[in-house]
Amino acid sequence: MKAVRIHRYGGPDELTYEDAPVPEPGAGQLLVRVRAAAINCVDWKIREGYLQCCLPHQLPLIPGWDFSGIVEAVGPGTHSMRGEEVYGCPDLSRDGCYAEFTVVREAATARKPQSIDHVHAAAIPHAAYTAWHSLFDSAGLVRGQEVFIHDAAGGIGHMAVQLAKAKGARVIAATSARNLTFVRELGADQVVDYRAQRFEEVVHDVDVVLDTLGGEVQRRSWMVLKPGGVLVSVATPHTQEMTGRHVAPGSLTFNQPNTAQLTELAHLTDGGRLRPLVETILPLADARRAHLLSQGGHTRGKIVLLIP
Repeated sequence: MKAVRIHRYGGPDELTYEDAPVPEPGAGQLLVRVRAAAINCVDWKIREGYLQCCLPHQLPLIPGWDFSGIVEAVGPGTHSMRGEEVYGCPDLSRDGCYAEFTVVREAATARKPQSIDHVHAAAIPHAAYTAWHSLFDSAGLVRGQEVFIHDAAGGIGHMAVQLAKAKGARVIAATSARNLTFVRELGADQVVDYRAQRFEEVVHDVDVVLDTLGGEVQRRSWMVLKPGGVLVSVATPHTQEMTGRHVAPGSLTFNQPNTAQLTELAHLTDGGRLRPLVETILPLADARRAHLLSQGGHTRGKIVLLIP
């Protein structure tokens, strides 16, 4: 099969489009013919070697951990059928899906949303689940509360805006000027142009902050929380000093969805309550360009590799 692999850690030039062996499914696993694979920040962080301490890999490695495709073969103890359209996430500890075929645990897949194509289905799993887990499992966001979402037009952010609105929360969103209309259309009640004004001067006393950027943005974000509010970060963990000062527990999310969660996301999508945006579609052989775009940090929605 054709695949994109890394043979050593480093920059985008380490991504090599080449022949690789087709994997075989084991017990509880599916062999999936990949039709689309989405780009996530974790892809290039693993490629650069940043996560070796917590996610050691054997090289060469196929990156990419969001896919949509068709079941090609099944291992023992599975219930899926050959020809089913599924979407999901290979385990982060093993080869991913920048390839014509991937092996994935059946428990990390679900039937893809019927209302969208493979490209848009591949854009959902990690981004939508990370948003869900951050807002509801970690931060405990409930109907009637107020949430402030950074990078609201980005991969995780645009999912978080929609999921928070579906839950009945009031959403304040930070984005750039070119995305103000887009984020309002997603359902945000208030939109802040972070380049035109300092968000901490216009946002106050929110129940939850979703931090997708870390660094200075995270430090300034503590100022917009109400006493007892929650900051949850998918970028960098916050310090105990800051947590104690603001009485605001949070977490660095690093989880993967299961069948039940993916099925719920598919229902939300087919019900019109979750709309994945794909700004850029590239062929598998252009994975280097996709990583460069992702690392640039200004993508609206998702970047997806199309695998015919």
